[in-house]
Amino acid sequence: MAFAGKKRRVLILVENLPSPFDRRVWQEATTLHANGYEVSIICPTGKGYEGRYELIDGIHIHRYRLPLEAEGAKGYLVEYSLALFHTFRLAWKVQFARGFDIIHACNPPDLLFLIGGFFKLTMGKKFLFDHHDINPELYEAKFGRRDFFYKLMVLFERWSFKTADVSIATNESYKKIAVERGGMDPDKCYVVRSGPKLDRLRVLPPVPALKRGRAFLVGYVGVMGAQEGIDLLLQAAQHLIQTLGRTDVQFGLVGGGTSLEQMKQMASDMGIADYVTFTGRVPDQQLLEMLNTADVCVNPDVANDMNDKSTMNKIMEYMALGKPIVQFDLVEGKVSAQQASLYALKNDPVDLARKIAELLDDPARRAEMGAFGRHRVVNELEWEYEAPKLLAAYERLFSADAPRPGAAPSIRKESK
Repeated sequence: MAFAGKKRRVLILVENLPSPFDRRVWQEATTLHANGYEVSIICPTGKGYEGRYELIDGIHIHRYRLPLEAEGAKGYLVEYSLALFHTFRLAWKVQFARGFDIIHACNPPDLLFLIGGFFKLTMGKKFLFDHHDINPELYEAKFGRRDFFYKLMVLFERWSFKTADVSIATNESYKKIAVERGGMDPDKCYVVRSGPKLDRLRVLPPVPALKRGRAFLVGYVGVMGAQEGIDLLLQAAQHLIQTLGRTDVQFGLVGGGTSLEQMKQMASDMGIADYVTFTGRVPDQQLLEMLNTADVCVNPDVANDMNDKSTMNKIMEYMALGKPIVQFDLVEGKVSAQQASLYALKNDPVDLARKIAELLDDPARRAEMGAFGRHRVVNELEWEYEAPKLLAAYERLFSADAPRPGAAPSIRKESK
């Protein structure tokens, strides 16, 4: 695969998670590498990913350290300013070391168009915008208002699309936003879902000790943040345990985030701490052990404009492992899970608890739902079905005659 007689070179920018921890970014990077691209990534450091430079599976990873994980508006201003500075600095380092033809910018924040636009205007680089989060809705979910900063988020989002030669959306709801609010040409916006890879999400034997002597385990994996609804999940657990008398259920919550300690304290204050295991961020093996042991998996994401339109990776990970799901009634959640999930009333922890109890008491239904979800991933949603769409988006960067969104060029699959 050549560009002007040379291998095509990609620089991926990501700010909110380190690589290779960010699964979507890593799947994109390894797919591009397997199909002849030279790939470099710039990202922050994180727990277990402290090295400033690593070469992993042929992919060059440059990391920078951020001194804080932002919570308030001022904190985000500091975090994003430092991230932009370090990303710009390291982009020059990559340019001098190996060079790049394409900047692939993954939001948040919607400020990476400043770097992509600079290199596009001054050096003729291509700019691809990978739309991971709808930041205006994320701002509203975090701060509960549509003020000056919300409007600024909309403006940054639009500038990101205006700068992009091609954009990638994670689902059809995001593509609609790209076209209608961002002004993106629909022929240049490709839907590439975050499909799981089954060589990572392995079905393993359960680990009974994780149930802490109880009959059932309810599993969760994800961020411990304000809009993830962990408080609603704990309220559901309290209702299940204290009101419905279900002392036979343990909850296993996997993941880190700014609200982790607060949620631990909340569980203690509710008197259910013995029934809830918080692991924090853990290696894949421990995550897989928890989810494979779970009888039911949950997604308590708060019903709001952001979560309604977003595809949650955890849903498809649960499905990949053949687990029945309980979640609130959200548009994209239903698109992904379909019959693999029960849907509780929006933001109603009591109904969430009832739906969990309903599944715990019906092993045949759990098995049927789990099998449906697993089949859907294996035959429709696994990353191997999305990778050709990523490659089609890249072909569009270099050719007016490249496949339009929805087309799938041939793909050289990665070795397992």
